[in-house]
Amino acid sequence: MAVATATDFDKDMVERAYDRWAPVYDLVFGPVFERGRRASLEAAERIGGRILEVGVGTGISLPDYSKTNRIFGVDISEPMLRKARQRVNDLGLSNVEGIAVMDAQCLEFDDKSFDVVVAQYVVTAVPDPEAALDEFARVLKPGGEIVLLSRVGAEAGLRRALEHLFAPVARQLGWRTEFAWERYARWAERPHGLRLVERRPIPPLGHFSLIRFVKTAT
Repeated sequence: MAVATATDFDKDMVERAYDRWAPVYDLVFGPVFERGRRASLEAAERIGGRILEVGVGTGISLPDYSKTNRIFGVDISEPMLRKARQRVNDLGLSNVEGIAVMDAQCLEFDDKSFDVVVAQYVVTAVPDPEAALDEFARVLKPGGEIVLLSRVGAEAGLRRALEHLFAPVARQLGWRTEFAWERYARWAERPHGLRLVERRPIPPLGHFSLIRFVKTAT
């Protein structure tokens, strides 16, 4: 599968899509993706420390982090982040360092700034997924982990056909239905000092997987 370009999946389209989702995001996606969120947070907290959540959205995950960790949340959608900031204020989440509008493909942090980078349902929703993954690797400290909760497309069968059929509609909603594991595998072969340590399917329906990379380079 070719890397998506700005002509078929661009930043402005994604931003508009998630701006529209902001008012109903928690209601629509909260219960559906709860098990996945908990799995990714459990993985992140095995490392702990300073955690970057990319695609923090409305901040639905923020109350579930241990107060001993420091969290910074970024997202491309300002309407989403307004809800996240309100959640932080309402719940007194003093361990949240900051909430900021930021492009996953161009993170405004120094190299080796975080112990963990968490990205839930993000990689398949950016124009250049490999560029976003490169940024996650750049801001990660040696010994830290990238924790992804992400779509992995079917390789064959009915689900593969349905993903292909639904792809144009999904783009307008802000995500891809087709995303082959091969893209993650090819990226992992790059010389950035990361290695795959876990890949397992996550409900609902096995469409998504928990994927973990550890940074071994100094």
